[in-house]
Amino acid sequence: VMTRKNNHLGLIFGFVFLDLLGYSLFLPLLPYYAETLGATPVLTGILVASNALAQFFASPIVGRLSDRLGRRPLLIFSIVGTLVSFLILGLAAPLGSLLAGATGLTLGTATLAMLFASRVLDGLAGGNISLARAYITDVTDEQNRAKGLGMIGAAFGLGFIIGPAIGGTLSNWGAAEALFASVGLSRYAVPAFVAVVLAALNLIGVVLLLPESLTDAQRAAAAQNPRRAFTARALVEALRRPRFGPLLNIRFFYNLAFTLFTANFSLYTLYRLQLTDQSTSYVLTYVGMLSVLVQGFAIGWLTRRFEERRLIFAASALMGVALLAWAIVPNVPLLLVVLAPLSLAGSVLNTITNSAVTKSIYPEEIGGAMGLSAALDSLTRVIAPLAGGLLLGRLGAWSLGVAGALMMVWVTAYAWQKLIVSPDPPLPGRVAGEAES
Repeated sequence: VMTRKNNHLGLIFGFVFLDLLGYSLFLPLLPYYAETLGATPVLTGILVASNALAQFFASPIVGRLSDRLGRRPLLIFSIVGTLVSFLILGLAAPLGSLLAGATGLTLGTATLAMLFASRVLDGLAGGNISLARAYITDVTDEQNRAKGLGMIGAAFGLGFIIGPAIGGTLSNWGAAEALFASVGLSRYAVPAFVAVVLAALNLIGVVLLLPESLTDAQRAAAAQNPRRAFTARALVEALRRPRFGPLLNIRFFYNLAFTLFTANFSLYTLYRLQLTDQSTSYVLTYVGMLSVLVQGFAIGWLTRRFEERRLIFAASALMGVALLAWAIVPNVPLLLVVLAPLSLAGSVLNTITNSAVTKSIYPEEIGGAMGLSAALDSLTRVIAPLAGGLLLGRLGAWSLGVAGALMMVWVTAYAWQKLIVSPDPPLPGRVAGEAES
């Protein structure tokens, strides 16, 4: 049984790696592509936020459906959506030309509309990572949960080690750029089409190799679970639940602070440090390497020695200090120093809060809980790019780090009160949701 579960973990690791590799090929290039089409920093922020807004509505639904129908069919659906979205991204220039001819829009505006369509479609079919987390939860016990979820973070980071560097290189590859230009495609179409190929490989792998993680009995139990619909009332009820609610609050606000950093990093390097798209890709590769080291190797060691609630508190405090330092760094060498504790804190919080969430609810709610957590993560990716664009445009790049640090002051105080000081309730060390109501 353990060997079979380890094989499942390996397959999910490969799935997440390929998914994030395709995504990170293009992620750092999107602001540069949008800028060539005449987009302002605020409009670029809206473009990035559109994907997250679509995920905000779709992720809880996809997660709850996976509780009832199984993880595998929803993973297949999600990958197909990703594949089509990257295909639209690669064909944005010719599709934009067709749209401009049909509507009278300028070519730049019409091509931007294709970028928006691609990002929204990917968001509506989203849930890849939250489904992978639910799958990991299905095949691990509470003792090994954080380590298993750390593997997802490691795959995520490994994708960011390789993806941005390759994406930056592909978009500046002279031979491919000339070939694509000859058929009316942007140089940014090169990494987009590579992402299409990766998504296709992922789809084939899941269809042929990945078994379903839920039994018929588990899916039947989920079908009888009354907490099904994703509504404002359901969100309020989740936030009021004694174990689940505080973790959602911590995750939302730390993610909001951290996403001010991640979502606006390309704009930050462009306007503060005047880096090129390729240089920014290399810095993100460094961030990915730090993430792999923490989540692939350090998480298991940390969780064996410290309680999850104390790790959450300590990482929150560390992130606040690191974000404040990021606000004042004057050059790239110091930026690389600051990124080390910032990546450490972000990786620990991302993995440990998800592990704690899975232990705070009923087993038949895992997919829905991961979807709801992912929805709140997506909401931060709606707010942060918009707020970041305004802060950067009106106050300067330093304001991003200061705003994030101020939020982390509140998160640290809240985590101290809810997880350390208050004995009611501590993070449970028993079967998930045993007495939760």
